[in-house]
Formats: sequence, structure tokens, C-alpha cells
Amino acid sequence: MDIQDFDGLQALLDSTFPKTCRSCGYVYISAEQFFIETQDMPHGRSSLRSAIEDDGLILVEVFRNCRCGSTLMDEFGCRRDQNEDGLQRRLAFETILRAMQARNIPADVARMEIIKFLQGQPNTLVALLKLELLP
Repeated sequence: MDIQDFDGLQALLDSTFPKTCRSCGYVYISAEQFFIETQDMPHGRSSLRSAIEDDGLILVEVFRNCRCGSTLMDEFGCRRDQNEDGLQRRLAFETILRAMQARNIPADVARMEIIKFLQGQPNTLVALLKLELLP
């Protein structure tokens, strides 16, 4: 997992950093340092878990291993737009993603090409879907 995987997440509380490992005392000054200097969970376990607060706020819990091996956790707010427009955009995204996967395009490749397309960056989305654009 790269630090770019966490782009757009915002720390819920500024007071969570600096973060100190209770096992070895190492101090992580910022979220960026935390992601760079810690490791993914071992054995392919996901480092992310979603949670919903009582007030409906969606959180992303991030689990990382300190350099001493101790597991650390921090909470970040979800960047997703939860209104009707946001739900419709996610549904459209998932529809395109499924169409690409049905054409045997790996999910990670498909997801990146859709994101590039939406951000106006050079992409191969049309070619991957084998679509003909109208003049």
C-alpha cells in the first residue's frame, strides 16, 4: 500500500498527531510520516476498515505496524460525498468498473483508468472498453 492510497483522507482530530507507539516510544509527528514509516499489516490482511459513528459519520480506520512490530491504529474521515448525487456517481463508477471486469480487465487497472478519465488525464478507458466515439 502506498501513501497515495490515502490521498483525500483527512485526519479527524488534529490532536491525534504526534502519535507515540506505546511499545517502543517512537513518535510519528504527522499522518504522512505515519504512513511512510509504518508497514502494511502482515499476511495480506487489509490495513483499512470502515466504521460508522453513532451520528452517521463514516470513518476509515487505518491499521499499520510500527517499526517495532506493534500494531497502531488511527481514524480518518471518509472523503465520500454521501448525498444523492454522490451515491449516483458511485453507482455509475461501479457500473463502468463491472463492465471493464466483464472484459477481463483487472479491477486495479480498470479503477485507475476510470479515475484518470474522470480527472481529465490521459487514459485508455475508451480503448479498453472498445467503444467508438461519435464525431
